[in-house]
Amino acid sequence: MQTKGLFGKKYLDIRQQTRDISPPDEDHVIVKIRACGVCGTDINFVRDWDADPMPLGHEISAEVVEVGKNVTSVKPGDSVIVEDCSMCGVCEHCKSGQPQFCRTMYNMEGQPGMGEYMSVRYNCLVKYSGLDHASACLTEPLAVSLTSVLNAQIPLGGIVVVLGPGPLGLMSARVAKLYGAAHVIITGLPADNPRERARLELAAKFGCDEFIEVGKQDVEAEIKKKFPNGVDRVIVSSPPESVRDALKIIKFGGIITFYGLHFGGKSTIPVDINDLIFRKISLIPTFAEPAINFPVSNRLLRDGLVDAKALVTHTFGFDQTREIMQSIIDGSKPIVKAVMLPHGK
Repeated sequence: MQTKGLFGKKYLDIRQQTRDISPPDEDHVIVKIRACGVCGTDINFVRDWDADPMPLGHEISAEVVEVGKNVTSVKPGDSVIVEDCSMCGVCEHCKSGQPQFCRTMYNMEGQPGMGEYMSVRYNCLVKYSGLDHASACLTEPLAVSLTSVLNAQIPLGGIVVVLGPGPLGLMSARVAKLYGAAHVIITGLPADNPRERARLELAAKFGCDEFIEVGKQDVEAEIKKKFPNGVDRVIVSSPPESVRDALKIIKFGGIITFYGLHFGGKSTIPVDINDLIFRKISLIPTFAEPAINFPVSNRLLRDGLVDAKALVTHTFGFDQTREIMQSIIDGSKPIVKAVMLPHGK
């Protein structure tokens, strides 16, 4: 079987490659990719990655086509989410109840999710039902947002600020509300282009109590008008430099969790360690590999607790990839979440 898929690097250098997929070995499964979301990591690759082209896409919903002889957990025709990194289940960490620290994970073996077909190990698949493919592929990014909220340890009735209104930030804000936050503030760029206006509107729909426009408003000043001592928790979805804003608004004993990346040389910021110590501030990175919380994330989408159809504003095929990614970067279209449908609707 032949399949085509997309790889990308800096300056929107997006390349289509064709390769062969062998029949599945005893533990592998061939899946037909039905939908793949565009992640901020993909945007980082095509905007800033200055090395060999990277496989694009890891937010995948698919249909099982063929299974290896040992595979009993799925069968042809099943709808599945493909985990990008799956715990091994047998290492010291997995056996000690800490699978989040597994370092011998199963992965996508260099295959792009923005493609037609993949061969993956059976334990990298999570069956689902009750969702269309475009909605289901949000399982992976929602699991990241859910993990950030769990890491934040939000107190009941707590005050939470989410820096960055991209899809992950919006879902973090929504899940923070579900977890009992009394007041959620989200920050973003001024709503001067279609992308930012769409994000602002969805932030309100997702239950955010305030939206602060960075540049037009001073984040620290606006927050401390209402919360002079700072806020309980900050979740940083925006690039690493935003952690500096988080440190200005976090209260004594607060927690900052962060997952915003930058591949263009802006991943380093100065941090006053004395300030962290004296104010008892915890910095907790969120890196949701191996894949954890996929079943509950899929259930949140299926039950409408996180509105997938409101998030997925654009779908596209192979030929529109560069245009869509350019629009996400420059904000020229009201894109909240874009999802590739390799085989069309």
